[in-house]
Amino acid sequence: MGPAAKMISSNRKAPKLRLGKWEWVVLGAIFVYSFIPVVGGLIRVLELAGGPQIAPENPRASFAPTPIILHILSSSLFCVLGAFQFLPSLRHQRPAAHRAIGWLIAAAGCVSALTGLWMTHFYVFPQTLQGAALYWARIVLGTAMVGCIIWAVIAIRSRNIFQHSTSMVRAYAIGQGASTQTVLGITWIIFVGFEATGPQRDGMMIFAWVLNLLVAEILIRSILKPAKRPRKNSSLPNMSSTPRNEA
Repeated sequence: MGPAAKMISSNRKAPKLRLGKWEWVVLGAIFVYSFIPVVGGLIRVLELAGGPQIAPENPRASFAPTPIILHILSSSLFCVLGAFQFLPSLRHQRPAAHRAIGWLIAAAGCVSALTGLWMTHFYVFPQTLQGAALYWARIVLGTAMVGCIIWAVIAIRSRNIFQHSTSMVRAYAIGQGASTQTVLGITWIIFVGFEATGPQRDGMMIFAWVLNLLVAEILIRSILKPAKRPRKNSSLPNMSSTPRNEA
C-alpha cells in the first residue's frame, strides 16, 4: 500500500462515537438497574466454578449447574449489551456495531429464555419459591421472549424496522424481569421486615413482569412509530397552489 492509499484509508476512519446527554442517562440507569441481578448471578457462577461460598446455598445448582451458568451468563449479556441498542447515536453512527450487538443479544436472549424454561420445568422448587401461578407465568413469558426475538429477526430481515424494534423492546422487558423483581423484593423487605414467600412471592414476581411489559408498551406507543407510507400521486404538484397562466 502506497503513501497515498494509506492517507486515504486514514482519512476514512470513522469519527468518534458521540452520545447525547439523555443517552448517557438511559445507559447509566439501565446499568444501575441491572447491577444487583448481574453481580449476584456472576457471584453464583464463580461459586459453581469452585470459588468461595458467598450467596446462600442452592441445592438445584449442585444438582445441575450447567443450565444455571448458561442462564446467568446469557441473561447478563442480554441485559447489559441490550442497553446499547436503545441508543440512536449507535444506530446512526455505528450501524455495523448495532447489527453485531443485535445478533449477539438475540442469541443470548434465546439461551436465557430457553435455559429459564428448562429450569422452571425440570428443577424441583418448594411451594414457598414457586407455585403453580409462577410456574405457568415463567413458561408463558419464556416462550413469548423466544417468540419476540425470532419475530424481531424475521422483521429486520424484511426491513420492517418498527416490528423489529417493538419485538425487541418487549423481549428486553421480559428479560429484565429479574431486575424489577429484585427492586420489589428489597422494597418488600424494607416495609414489611421479612422476605416474601409462597403466593405473596409468586404475585410479586408476576407483577414485576406485568410492570415491565406495561412500561414497554408505553415506550412503544410514545416513542416508536411505524413508517408512514407515501401517499399515492404525492409527486404531482398541488394544483390549487399553482398560479394560473395569464393569457
